[in-house]
Amino acid sequence: MGLKEIAVGGIYLSPLLIYALLGFIGALIVRTVLHRLVGQHIPWFEAWFDAALFVIITVAVAFAFSSTAGIV
Repeated sequence: MGLKEIAVGGIYLSPLLIYALLGFIGALIVRTVLHRLVGQHIPWFEAWFDAALFVIITVAVAFAFSSTAGIV
């Protein structure tokens, strides 16, 4: 999958941590845009929606940055 540690000041960080942070920021942006477009009057399960949106965007970011993305 191409996940290699990133050395920051002698400490190795998992790239999944960076992908998760990017996924969280992306989920916040998408959620804000959807709330402005659709509004908050539509009843949806917000916690389930937020969790699913975070997972989907994190997977998309991980796939985009993986070294095997062009092979599939």
